[in-house]
Amino acid sequence: MEPPPSSSATGKPRSYWRWSKQDFFPEPSFQTGKSYRTALANTCPRLKDRLLNRSTDSHELLVLPQASENRMNRCLTWWDLIWLAFGSVVGSGIFVVTGQEARLRAGPAIVLSYAASGFSALLSALCYAEFAVEVPVAGGSFSFLRIELGDFLAFIAAGNILLEALVGAAGLGRSWSSYFATMVKNDPDFFRIRVSSFKPGFNMLDPLAVAVLLIANGIAVSGTRNTSILTWLSSIVTVLVIAFIIVVGFIHGKASNLVPFFPFGAKGVFQAAAVVYWSYTGFDMVATMAEETKNPSRDIPIGLVGSMSMITVIYCLMALALVTMVKYTQIDVDAAYSVAFVQIGMNWGKYLVSVCALKGMTTSLLVGSMGQARYTTQIARSHMIPPFFALVHPKTGTPVNATLLTTLSSCVVALFSSLDVLSSVFSVSTLFIFMLMAVALLVRRYYVREGISSKSDLRRLLLCLFVIIGSSAVGAGLWSSDALGWIGYTVAACVWFLATFGMSFLQKQRAPKVWGVPLVPWLPSLSIATNLFLMGSLGAEAFWRFLICSAVMLVYYLFVGVHATYDVDHQNSSHQESKFDEGMEDTNQGIS
Repeated sequence: MEPPPSSSATGKPRSYWRWSKQDFFPEPSFQTGKSYRTALANTCPRLKDRLLNRSTDSHELLVLPQASENRMNRCLTWWDLIWLAFGSVVGSGIFVVTGQEARLRAGPAIVLSYAASGFSALLSALCYAEFAVEVPVAGGSFSFLRIELGDFLAFIAAGNILLEALVGAAGLGRSWSSYFATMVKNDPDFFRIRVSSFKPGFNMLDPLAVAVLLIANGIAVSGTRNTSILTWLSSIVTVLVIAFIIVVGFIHGKASNLVPFFPFGAKGVFQAAAVVYWSYTGFDMVATMAEETKNPSRDIPIGLVGSMSMITVIYCLMALALVTMVKYTQIDVDAAYSVAFVQIGMNWGKYLVSVCALKGMTTSLLVGSMGQARYTTQIARSHMIPPFFALVHPKTGTPVNATLLTTLSSCVVALFSSLDVLSSVFSVSTLFIFMLMAVALLVRRYYVREGISSKSDLRRLLLCLFVIIGSSAVGAGLWSSDALGWIGYTVAACVWFLATFGMSFLQKQRAPKVWGVPLVPWLPSLSIATNLFLMGSLGAEAFWRFLICSAVMLVYYLFVGVHATYDVDHQNSSHQESKFDEGMEDTNQGIS
């Protein structure tokens, strides 16, 4: 299906604000009741087509963006990406979970928990960087997975992570409200309205959280460049405050507070690592900014890898400052840094920590809003959701419709849902999609569909992947259940090593055009293992949430998504992509 024209048949420009049925469901399957019934009758063959279908680099780069009618402004540099990632990742998490995990699970070894989680996040960032350099579009992991693993898996993965991002934004809005209310009145519910007729957990309306979300999303939709400048200016202030916290912690610290260093053993360190990993999430949203980056081949690797390296060092130093300043048995679980300042006689320090946390949550909301909207835009470009949400505003160069959709959704959740309800929704989605990204990278390197790789190449690759994923999952399960002890872990690790070692002897079918992950297949395979290991440390509730949400998305996909994408792709089969080389030169201008 050709992308909708930006002008009407009379030559007049089409209004951005339009609401016709054709803007929401232009596909032939949805034109009449009869056509939809015919489409439903052909669900099985269409589903088979979708499962076997793969997108291409050129399709994601050149064809899909035309559905937005206007281009996003290419205005970001590596400097912007570093601080967008910093602003997205460094929110309130470091202030909330560090004390909790140091006190209950890791002790002073919480430093190693942050180092382990940071290493895992860095491996995932490397995978994202290679894909974003090769395919610099707004869809991030959704587009990357469509190319290598297909429509269906991309939709399920992206749908889950987008849902988690919306719930996370609502949670940040409620947390912002709680922090601010505590500073004003020492009562986290001071600005909330109790409605006794509503069910507990949904009976404390939070208009302040809604206002914060509306303001943050309003700034984000006004322009990418303006939001970026605001983010990096405020993030630099955050770095200065964090540096002050670290210096004060080391000045007032005592080496004796680090003894014993492993009070809960190695298991406690890795259990804490699974929890503090959430302090690193958010960098994947920055990968969705690739379409707005001036020189993707240079800026994205520097921005993503540089920011995650910096954040890992900062987190480790902050954790070390806390456990040297206060004995781990005396750390306050709810407000570790604020109470630590009070314990060393610096009462005013708790206000500095609260302001820093508020600022961190605000920038996380800003960058999260940008990322969610761009995820939504690319999903709409593929027609998995109505293409109305793919439109880019001609003046702001931002996806206004997609931003409104994500904003209103998160505002409704934030208004009614309490923090305990929202926190129970956190799931395996992020780790699952990070694992899939590593799998997709290995598929990209070792298998090329266009007549280059043979069926035997595919079989060998699938065998290695199956053993790598299987041994990693078994190892994670053994660790979580504490079955078989060190013998089970050792056997699982040896099987993983042998499978990765075997894959290293397979012939690579594709080399990165500009920049790529080093030490393939070792680093992507290690990313699969670490993400599955961290998934194994989560509770059963997270997996049930993931399965239920995936089931709901599957129903939508079967009744809407499969038919819309089938129509579009089969009508696009005649579309010529002869300008691929020219488009690639344009998207990666300045590479040479």
